[in-house]
Amino acid sequence: MSALSLVLLLLGASVMAVVIFRRFNLPPVLGYLFVGSVIGPHALNLMSEMHRAEYLAEFGVVFLMFSIGLEFSLPKLYAMKRIVFGLGLLQVVVSMALIAGLVMLFGVSWQLGIALGGVFAMSSTAVITKLLAERMQLDSAHGREIMGVLLFQDLAVVPLLVIIPSLTQPPEKLAALLGIALLKAVVVLAVILVFGQRLMRKWFHFVARAKSSEVFVLNVLLITLSLATITELAGLSLALGAFVAGMLISETEYKLQVEEDIKPFRDVLMGLFFVTIGVKLDLHILVGLWWQVLLAVLALLVIKSLIVGVLSWRLGASPGNAIRSALWLCAGGEFGFVLLGEVMRLPREIQQVALTTLVLSMLIAPFIVQYSERIVVRFVASEWLMRSMQLTRIAAQSMGSEKHAILCGFGRNGQYLARFLGQEDINYVALDLDPDRVREASAGGENVVYGDAGRKEALMAAGLMRASVVIVTISDTALAEKILHHVQELRHDLPVIVRTADERDMDRLTRAGAAEVVPEALEASLMLASHALVLVGVPINRVLKRIRQTRSQRYSLLRGFYRGITDRDHDEEDEHQPRMHSVLLAAGSAAIGRTLDDLDLDSLNCEVSAIRRRGIRALEPAPETRLEEGDVVVVLGLPEAVTAAEERLLQK
Repeated sequence: MSALSLVLLLLGASVMAVVIFRRFNLPPVLGYLFVGSVIGPHALNLMSEMHRAEYLAEFGVVFLMFSIGLEFSLPKLYAMKRIVFGLGLLQVVVSMALIAGLVMLFGVSWQLGIALGGVFAMSSTAVITKLLAERMQLDSAHGREIMGVLLFQDLAVVPLLVIIPSLTQPPEKLAALLGIALLKAVVVLAVILVFGQRLMRKWFHFVARAKSSEVFVLNVLLITLSLATITELAGLSLALGAFVAGMLISETEYKLQVEEDIKPFRDVLMGLFFVTIGVKLDLHILVGLWWQVLLAVLALLVIKSLIVGVLSWRLGASPGNAIRSALWLCAGGEFGFVLLGEVMRLPREIQQVALTTLVLSMLIAPFIVQYSERIVVRFVASEWLMRSMQLTRIAAQSMGSEKHAILCGFGRNGQYLARFLGQEDINYVALDLDPDRVREASAGGENVVYGDAGRKEALMAAGLMRASVVIVTISDTALAEKILHHVQELRHDLPVIVRTADERDMDRLTRAGAAEVVPEALEASLMLASHALVLVGVPINRVLKRIRQTRSQRYSLLRGFYRGITDRDHDEEDEHQPRMHSVLLAAGSAAIGRTLDDLDLDSLNCEVSAIRRRGIRALEPAPETRLEEGDVVVVLGLPEAVTAAEERLLQK
């Protein structure tokens, strides 16, 4: 197979597999592993020269470790030191020890036992972080604990990449080889870190002066692969040098740009790496070892759950959060595959069982997470009490409030909004899941409580039945839909205003029941346009008129106004502004029995903004709506158009 044919085969198979796995909300990693197992020598045997793909796939690990180094932050480590170097360190060490002891009972050497312990001690940073973000639990108590453990696991990969290859050496040479490897690592890292920190910033300044994105990307590749080559020449792994390169660049102001530039290389090559791992899966061997695989998967989930749960509880976490952390971290991870590739002289049967165990545990992980809350509530009696206390606190905060606003989220947007409401003496109750933010804000006198706005009970406790409006300040479409569902179920007449990142989800949220959807992209563009127009010399009055027209066309609730006696002083100013007018269809009116389409008010440059029938207000009348006696039709248009529309509605 030619190089081009090999690349086309890998790309085509990977695209199809990842799309299918994404459709079922499964990690892409599993798609790549599936592709490798299908096209490998143990299935369709479509890749006769696998060594070429394996060589290229090594760079996937290089760029993965570079990304880990790029995210390395001493302030972050210091802020989370209790979790990272407490629970994280204990989890890795205890897991390695217990798993090594367990596999040694089956006749495996202690060296391979320690190596396999390191392989199975890892959890999936990519999968777990994504699941935490989707559930908005990154800032929760168990979310911070989980992220701290994952951070230490990522750091633990670095020494394990040095230690594991040495463990496969003969026992009489092991101590010497391990000592030499560690000494090399210390010397090389010390030299790179001491001199690299001085040179890296100056070198990037020099490259950045070229003002060329191509040169910048080439420079990142040059730095990464150069340091990886240096560590390889020193007898260490390529991945170790890439990690150090990431650490050095993380201390410069170019970190964010480098992270964006390197991401495509990392993702593509990591996909190729997982394909090469999948190639090693031999289904023929696994059929005969099916009970060993199931036993290994069960043992991995139980052992890691017990270790994380007990350690978390002993280090001060509540029983509920300890179980949550245990369930989230019990499966294997992508770094397990990386470390497994470093294990030499591993018996084929053990390799197959280890690979399959990691794959199946990662496949099971999302389902364990999905049912984790039910498991916690089922086995921790105090969780019911804690939830009741939480709802009681929310109810106490909202007690006595009438016609108040419920803010779902108290981030920057929520806090700005709360200040506007406060200036107008409008009461509000804010729900937020960041305990630090809630503590700080409530201590400062803000009416904010810890609670999940996506839960029906929390909304009820916040006074949903007495509120005048619900405002979703978090740009999360899934959460907004959940809130809209609860509001429609409990109080369908309550208006809900939703924030969204752009206009892609507007129709979706409107259909779910949102009274108004505010896209950030539109508002940002309006502000940019207004400043730009003023700076290029457009009169401020004309700019404000343009902005007002755009907003009136976009936001139905801001379109037009009802004219009153006090508006007579502004007749000249408002004669070109749309206004609203209510028309009562008394007996004998021409519009009774006719549809809005028949009336064709659009030809008069006028539209029906709303219809009130038997006390019910329909915000979006349809063309097929047939008018009845007693309806109040609210028309919107310029003064002349409104007058003409009223005549058409009333006169035959």
